[in-house]
Formats: sequence, structure tokens, C-alpha cells
Amino acid sequence: MLNVHATTRDGKEILRGITLKVKAGEKHVIMGPNGGGKSTLAYVLMGHPGYKVTKGKILLNGKDVTKMSVDERARKGLFLGFQYPVEVAGVNMAAFLRVAVNEKTRGKKSNAKIVSPIAFRQELMEKSSRLAFSDDITKRSLNEGFSGGEKKKAEILQMTVLKPKFAVLDEPDSGLDVDALKYMARAISELDFPLGLILVTHYQRVLKYIKPDKVHILVKGRIAHSGGADLALMIEKEGYEKYQD
Repeated sequence: MLNVHATTRDGKEILRGITLKVKAGEKHVIMGPNGGGKSTLAYVLMGHPGYKVTKGKILLNGKDVTKMSVDERARKGLFLGFQYPVEVAGVNMAAFLRVAVNEKTRGKKSNAKIVSPIAFRQELMEKSSRLAFSDDITKRSLNEGFSGGEKKKAEILQMTVLKPKFAVLDEPDSGLDVDALKYMARAISELDFPLGLILVTHYQRVLKYIKPDKVHILVKGRIAHSGGADLALMIEKEGYEKYQD
């Protein structure tokens, strides 16, 4: 994204000139105080209709997607893991993911072979086991009756199955106990495809398991400072006060 400014629909400016470049295979972490614009950044990247880009461009593999809808961006290879995943009663999770995978495959080639239910179930079971889901995951509705931690892990499961080119995960570690955090981090670290990742978090603890290439401090809608993994350790000790001016 290049010099992106964004407002809410009522005109309140949230992002004030964000420039961020993430390459395939890189992991970038966004940290910052409450109200700094972290979640807004995630929603703007995905094209949430509640926000408007007033200046700048959002590029995906060099293509301008700034004016594209959410589903168009998803088809281009962008994925958003929500901070508060919603329950979708009556929609079987496995069926939903298989349809999504087949739609993505069809988008690449008109004569592409769709994934069979049996083959897809095997893949889903293998990937879900890495996140310590029980075997009944293929029978459950999307996030319905899931605990907070299960919903977050389900977002990661969807990402590993859909294999996007780039992903934005909005506080995937919130609400997770230590074991769930380890499972989530392992699933991300063991991805079998190159992924450009932006991970939004409040806490340094997730970085014990996911090693970032870069850490960015987002304050008042601007990137106040960027650095390596050691920057997160410094923030843990000193806080954000010196970046507030």
C-alpha cells in the first residue's frame, strides 16, 4: 500500500498516509496502542465498505485493487482473519471451504478439475489435526458453538486450506491459551505455500513462536517506527509513549 489515507463513511480520518510493502513469504507485524488504526488498516486492505480510501493506492502483486470489492480482492488472493469471527449457523464448515476452494480453482482455469469431497475431507482433516481440532470439525457449522479460541484457530484453518497469496490476521492471538497459541503458530510456520503475512497484535508473546521479518509501530494512523523482532521486545519493556508525539 502506498501513502494510503482512509476515513470512516462519516468522514473521520483514521489512516494518515500508510506505506507498507510486504513480499511473498515475508511476515510483518503491526503493533500499537488502542485506537491507533490497526484494525482499520486490516479492514481497509480487505475493502470493508465502512471505510473509504481518500488518497493512495492498495496494490496486490502490482495490481491496483483499491476500488475492488471484498470478493474481488479475495479472488485475487487476499485473506482477512477477523478479530471477532462471526458464527454462520447452518453452513457446514467443510462444505463452505470446499466450495471456496473450487471457486478459486475455477477462477484460474475454465477447465480446472474440482476437488472431490473425499480428497478434500482428507486434506481438511490433516490440516485441522495440526490445530488440535477434534474429528467432528467436518460436521460442524461455521464457527457455531465454537469457543473464542476455536474461532481464531478456525480462521487459521481456513487460511491454510484456501492458500491465499497475502493474508492479514487481526489479533489472531487474542483469547488463545498457551497451547492454542502454539498450535496456531505452528500452522503458520509450517505453511506449504509462500504467504505474505501482516499480523496485527497487542502482545509480544506471539512473536516467541512466529518470527517476523519486520515489526511496525502504528500510532495515530501513521507508522511511527519500523524495525526487526527486537523492536517488539523493546515495546514490551518501554511501551508506546515515545511514539505518541
